[in-house]
Amino acid sequence: MSDKNQENQINQPVSEDRDSREKPDVNERNLTANPGDRISDQPQSIEEKAKQKAIDDVPDITGDRITVPTYFVVDEPNGEKKALHHVKDAEEISDVIRQARLDENGNRIW
Repeated sequence: MSDKNQENQINQPVSEDRDSREKPDVNERNLTANPGDRISDQPQSIEEKAKQKAIDDVPDITGDRITVPTYFVVDEPNGEKKALHHVKDAEEISDVIRQARLDENGNRIW
């Protein structure tokens, strides 16, 4: 770089780059916002998934203490049960909720 280009450089204070392949990355270290967001690498039964809590007895924005399951267990049209992960399957959970609010004619039920 020429002296003139160096003069036009704007130097801002930044932290030292700590990225190193010697350390595992976030995914390799299984870091998440809360431990209940993790999905086990081992197969689990519906009953095991149903018992897991993503958040347990913490205050929400209103101050109420809430518990959020890691998996929402829903009934499939064929009668089987399916465990939907509260993060990974959020869109499907929303679809199930929307379906629950409509009758067979598409009328909203409250």
